[in-house]
Amino acid sequence: MKKVLTLLAALALASFALAACGSDDSSSDSTTAAESTAPADTAASGGSAETVDVTADPNGDLAWTETEIDAKAGPATLELVNDSPTTHDLALEDGDGNDVGKSDAIANGTTSFDTDLKAGTYTYYCTLPGHRDAGMEGTLTVK
Repeated sequence: MKKVLTLLAALALASFALAACGSDDSSSDSTTAAESTAPADTAASGGSAETVDVTADPNGDLAWTETEIDAKAGPATLELVNDSPTTHDLALEDGDGNDVGKSDAIANGTTSFDTDLKAGTYTYYCTLPGHRDAGMEGTLTVK
């Protein structure tokens, strides 16, 4: 009799645990959905994240296609467009030299990071050894 009660208790606990896991997955899915739609929610509330493209030289040279870019203050996605086989990343620092954000290093693709831009002048650059020194640096002016 004791074994039967123990087995029933174990089954009840297992059922409860599975139900709880199901709830966590639903919460997790809701969080993921909310996170993936955050820019849309921002847009619905009156503001929207601006995408600022920074493009590496498509021939693989250690250069940006533009060294001066303008953007609006507010939420922004800085996107590195690198259509060359040369690996690059994108880093941003504010006028005081503080790091604002950095992307992954990639070749033949795009990557990005999100930030909140304040009015001012920023420097964007590639952090890979020798790239910034070779000229992979530009100015982002935020108004």
